[in-house]
Amino acid sequence: MFHFSGFNMMFPEGRNFHANYKCFSVSMLPGNERTDVEKGGKIIMPPSALDTLTRLNVEYPMLFKLTNGKKSRSSHAGVLEFVADEGKCYLPHWMMENLLLGEGDILNIESVSLPVATFSKFQPHSTDFLDITNPKAVLENALRNFACLTKGDVIAIKYNKKVYELCVLETKPGNAVSIIECDMNVEFEAPVGYKDHSETQASGSGQQGAAGTVGGEVAGANNAILEEVVETFKGSGVRLDGKKKKESQLETPVVKKVLARGVPDYDFQFGLIRFDRNIRPISDRGQEDDAVAGNADGSDAESFHGTGFSMKKSRK
Repeated sequence: MFHFSGFNMMFPEGRNFHANYKCFSVSMLPGNERTDVEKGGKIIMPPSALDTLTRLNVEYPMLFKLTNGKKSRSSHAGVLEFVADEGKCYLPHWMMENLLLGEGDILNIESVSLPVATFSKFQPHSTDFLDITNPKAVLENALRNFACLTKGDVIAIKYNKKVYELCVLETKPGNAVSIIECDMNVEFEAPVGYKDHSETQASGSGQQGAAGTVGGEVAGANNAILEEVVETFKGSGVRLDGKKKKESQLETPVVKKVLARGVPDYDFQFGLIRFDRNIRPISDRGQEDDAVAGNADGSDAESFHGTGFSMKKSRK
């Protein structure tokens, strides 16, 4: 209560907003497709909610706790727009999966105030996330469409036309934090299904021990060379002018080439690189060099057999 020019004026203090809505996925929103809502962690509420929030003097940024009473699941989100039909709200699909909600289920929405985030830890649900060159930069760009994070949620981000799911393992200073205009440290846990190099090497050595009998049979084939016959061209040629080909232009017989194909090294060990080169023995090269030298020094070798002509005709 404030005293101003002899009048006592009452200004309502900030109170919490409580409302129940039927929730639907963004794909059910009337009008054009809203792919921007699926990319973030914000919801769409009806215009009456904005009017109520304004009268309640709710502090900004507007953050909400979403609760599914039937399944005892809760999460947090921001608001993107107030354009939904009355009595309805629209959520991203990944958020509905976190809350175990179906189309038309009742959702309780309550306004909350969350601390600013200082730290968060994520775990990708697929090893495909390791293919991203700079995952921190990708995550930072995706989190611009989020208003808050909740521990235990599985968020979805889209990058290069592919959706990656990440579990929020830890948030500080609380289990739910606001990430609007904050300086937050980010860490990543090993993706689900990821095997360390040492574990892979240990499992590989175990398999080699179990396949000892097969190793003896394969060892003899490591140095073998398989031959593969490749035909240069099997088709037939046709003149562009439609005339028949001359005898000199008839199809030549198909040439078959024999290509040497290597055999995989079944005893390959991770981290070891081998350079195998096909080099002729020195003894064979020495015999060929001697034969070439003998022909060069022999008496039968002649430099030129032809006759010369003058390009300028002599005057008679």
